[in-house]
Amino acid sequence: MIGNDIVDLMQSRLESNWQRKGFLEKIFTDNEQLLIANDREPEIMVWLLWSMKEAAYKIYNRQTKTREFIPKKLACTILSKDRFHASGRVACLENTYPTESAITKDSIHTVAVSSIANLVDVIEIENKGIRKDGNGLPYFPTSNNIIQDVSISHHGRFEKVVAIRMDVQTKS
Repeated sequence: MIGNDIVDLMQSRLESNWQRKGFLEKIFTDNEQLLIANDREPEIMVWLLWSMKEAAYKIYNRQTKTREFIPKKLACTILSKDRFHASGRVACLENTYPTESAITKDSIHTVAVSSIANLVDVIEIENKGIRKDGNGLPYFPTSNNIIQDVSISHHGRFEKVVAIRMDVQTKS
């Protein structure tokens, strides 16, 4: 399974005051708040952690069919980070979702998967022919009647649609 999230940094500056009283405490665990406080670019860390949570939540929602606001139940760990990339994982109840994030001056894009082996097989696809199931979850019907899970994210100027390569999905 796959989830993704894109944050338009310009749009987030217009829409969200992450420095307002209570914002960080409502969304982030104590450890995540420490990561934010100790980072050279706290704003980037805020939106990196947020995108990790959102990407992982999309998998959790697909697995459980439960829609709820649970940002503090999605606990992020950063495994590595530089100016342009971050690797991590998000724990949610009994599940752990590996993540990879691309960081640019304009956006942060995170992909989460249910199995670390699938991170190398993530592909970006066009937003054509995608349908939604009865729970509103996106999928792509293939010619051989296999349903391919996709994840769609858009924010501000950006949209990303990702999937796991089909030849890999059918083997796992």
